[in-house]
Amino acid sequence: MSAPDPYSMEPWTELASQWQHVMAAWAQWWMRGFGDPAPAPRKRRGTIARAPFDLDAVAKLQETYAPRFATLWASAADALARPGAALPEIVAGAEGDRRFGSAAWREQPYFAWLRQAYLLYAEYLTEITRLARLPAAEKRRLEFSTRQFIDAIAPTNFPGTNPDVIARALSTEGASLVQGLHNLAGDVGRGRITMSDESAFEVGRNLAVTPGSVVFRNDLIELIQYDATTTRVAERPLLIVPPCINKYYILDLKPANSFVRHAVAQGHTIFMISWRNIPPDLGRLAWDDYLAQGVLPALSAGKAISGSPSVNALGFCVGGTLLASALAVLAARHDDSVASVTLLTTMLDFADPGEIGVYITREGVAAREPALLSGQRVHGSELAGAFASLRPNDLVWNYVVSNYLEGRTPPAFDLLHWNGDSSNLPGPMYAYYLKNMYVENRLREPRALTMLGEPIDLGRIDVPAYVYASRDDHIVPWRSAWRTLRLIGGKPVFVLGASGHIAGVVNPPEPARRNYWTNDRPAASAEDWLASAQDHAGSWWPHWHRWLARHKGGERAAPANAGNAEFPPLAAAPGAYVRESAQ
Repeated sequence: MSAPDPYSMEPWTELASQWQHVMAAWAQWWMRGFGDPAPAPRKRRGTIARAPFDLDAVAKLQETYAPRFATLWASAADALARPGAALPEIVAGAEGDRRFGSAAWREQPYFAWLRQAYLLYAEYLTEITRLARLPAAEKRRLEFSTRQFIDAIAPTNFPGTNPDVIARALSTEGASLVQGLHNLAGDVGRGRITMSDESAFEVGRNLAVTPGSVVFRNDLIELIQYDATTTRVAERPLLIVPPCINKYYILDLKPANSFVRHAVAQGHTIFMISWRNIPPDLGRLAWDDYLAQGVLPALSAGKAISGSPSVNALGFCVGGTLLASALAVLAARHDDSVASVTLLTTMLDFADPGEIGVYITREGVAAREPALLSGQRVHGSELAGAFASLRPNDLVWNYVVSNYLEGRTPPAFDLLHWNGDSSNLPGPMYAYYLKNMYVENRLREPRALTMLGEPIDLGRIDVPAYVYASRDDHIVPWRSAWRTLRLIGGKPVFVLGASGHIAGVVNPPEPARRNYWTNDRPAASAEDWLASAQDHAGSWWPHWHRWLARHKGGERAAPANAGNAEFPPLAAAPGAYVRESAQ
């Protein structure tokens, strides 16, 4: 008896029919939810409601796609009638789409039809969504929801319609499916999708291993001072304020790609804030507490330990927003403790927050605000899930297929290990951040916010600034980061790097990869800036090192030990707070 053919058309005909019915049912729901193009207008409170779609445009779109669908079905019927006949390519997938990489999606008639039917239907839904006549914010949410649905129903995401899953199940005699269920059960217990082999990494063993000491600790932060590796160091130390929604060691991964290690090697004394993973008893901490118990005491400790009257400071993502807020407080107090500031992928103007904005609405924040202000914590898994959903094919469905359907263990990847090691936030702090930054966008308005008793004006931050953004950032759009140049004083330098929010930042000089852009000439807009920018090969880190060297304030002998009498070493780096789990 011959072995069964896993790519035969016959067993999958019923599945294809069911899948088609699912798509058709969703299309009917979608049209009902956003306005079925009926000819009769509806009255609403004495006015005629405008149809959410231009019916003529919808009709033209249907006329465009109907022949393509008909051709696809005719080709599928021909393939059934004539075994071995190939389906013509009716629709091409997006460049870089790795979901349909195996040969079966093109060579086996059923899967070739299934792939093209899905891609064509996805293209149609995308186009019809663009025709919706809705306010900008609602249309963005509609487009986002449509993309989420399109990505979710991909035939790659189901075991009966993915040839790679079927072939692996047959070759392993079902062991891959059993292992996949085991992987799924484990992730349900963890409350998140595993993206990296978690057994491959451990903080303090092969992550966050740059030598140093914890020299200050309170309920919210530990402050790490890293050991010098040069005989002489810059007079001014560098205080780093990382994001508080993740662990600080994104800037101290493996030695080869550790931002901290490279900065220490350039002769800088580095102080790093390690934020607390908020436990229930700290759930009432507010935004001002993150300044008063976080940024400002770290700044004071750095000055006292180094003996320098001023420091250089760097903020990353929301850490940059906190740092800019603290600098505005200091400016209001005429305190010049910070000599320069570096902002990495930081948003201060939230007019265009990117796709994360689809989750943040005035009504949604208002509805959740009472619980948050009462001390309800925001769990790290919630934030990690929201960010992952912005790139679902790469950060969700890719792992659903690999981990659960194919039963594979994800490869070891330090950056993705960090991505799964999130932190909890206190409700009041989070509510303040959402309402005043994302919803009201008040940080950019002079004196619209008061922090620590001081009216905030970013324009009074009159120190040299290095503003870095990543071109493909889906969390902090680079054009939004560019608008920082118009908010702060001094003469800020803007640098645009390739890649995304994290990979663009964690880009060591060796091996040389990616590129970055600079432009010292004034520009009326972000587009004008990029149009005349100079492209440089490799990492932006050396460019930043050269800029920071101009603000180091001279040199002094490297300290023999961390801390001082007032701030003695409390523990070896990476400390205790970074090891606390959000589970």
